[in-house]
Amino acid sequence: MVSNVCGLMLILFIDAVVSSVSATGSTSIDSKKVFDVRSYGARGDGKTDNTMAFTKAWKDACGWIGYARVYVPFGTFYLGAVTFTGPCKSRISFIIKGTLLAPKDPNSIKQDTWIIFRSVDYLTVSGGGILDGQGSYSWTLNDCRKSHNCRALPMNMGFQFVKFSRLRRIKSINSKMGHFNFFAAQHFTISRVTITAPGDSPNTDGIKIGLSNHMKIHDVDIGTGDDCIAILSGNTDLEIFNVRCGPGHGISVGSLGRYTNEKSVQGIIVRDSIFNGTSDGVRIKTWASSGPRNVVSNFRYNNLQMINVGNPINIDQQYCPNPPCYSKVASQVHIQDVKFNNIWGTSTNKVAVKLRCSNTFPCKDVELIDINLVHSGPDGPATALCEHVIGWARGKMSPASCIR
Repeated sequence: MVSNVCGLMLILFIDAVVSSVSATGSTSIDSKKVFDVRSYGARGDGKTDNTMAFTKAWKDACGWIGYARVYVPFGTFYLGAVTFTGPCKSRISFIIKGTLLAPKDPNSIKQDTWIIFRSVDYLTVSGGGILDGQGSYSWTLNDCRKSHNCRALPMNMGFQFVKFSRLRRIKSINSKMGHFNFFAAQHFTISRVTITAPGDSPNTDGIKIGLSNHMKIHDVDIGTGDDCIAILSGNTDLEIFNVRCGPGHGISVGSLGRYTNEKSVQGIIVRDSIFNGTSDGVRIKTWASSGPRNVVSNFRYNNLQMINVGNPINIDQQYCPNPPCYSKVASQVHIQDVKFNNIWGTSTNKVAVKLRCSNTFPCKDVELIDINLVHSGPDGPATALCEHVIGWARGKMSPASCIR
């Protein structure tokens, strides 16, 4: 009797597995499967348009019940604009070993980002491969340094509404505009990523983040023509550490206050990082004539080295990249609870610490601790500048604190 029952259970189990195989093509019980883009017709010759092959590989992998891995082998794979959309059935990896090559002509990319991952949870993008945006063919079209109403060129890779995911061991070079863009990401970790573009390439931000929370960025090398990391509206709980930044514009919060629907930015940690040859070190920038009041609060900048940095510590609430700007109305962005601790090195400008805050909403609870910034030049030693700042300073202080 017992053997008959066991036999019946075994038959039912086999039946279930067979049904799963016939439905999906492979067993779905604790299964792993690699979806090699070459099996879908992709060719790594640097010429063939592989957009359809990549899209088909993603669709099958995303629908797989088990651990799916899209695999891009060594080679140069030309790829048009593509969006990889979820939700997927299970966790999924996108493994890039070779080089993904963007179209030279930005007009052929009919979206704001060349490669997009959207609405995917438990995603890993890794493999040690390269994203080549071929931006040098487009940078002459970018006039954002002359006009803030400039044309937006496509970024290299974007993550939209992605949760519990990772980007690691990927190199992005020569983006047409920014390299990596994150919007509404949650619980996302970026590590061992290298980002490279010439120091004079326009608006090639390394990592841009908006409306995201609980992100970690660490052990990354970023050298670009704009911000190494740009923290935009609506971000909370970001931790950034072990970053090597330069060339570029440093790690910036903002710019904020230009648009009426922006959100507050809170809970940012930047620590244990090196800035080398950047125009700025750590910077908070808000437009002078900003919209409704928002709050920038609970920021911690700890253990940062500055090597020949233009503005090592910079709060600028009169941000105006394209003068003239309307500056009769003070910034409505309220900056509070910001600590700069153990920041040292060399400043290429005489004013090494700039804290220019709003006269309507002065910066509050700004603390300087153990600052040692040196300037060597005919204009004399380093100095500090404060406007509308409420806070205090303690420990070693060079230049002398301007907070009273």
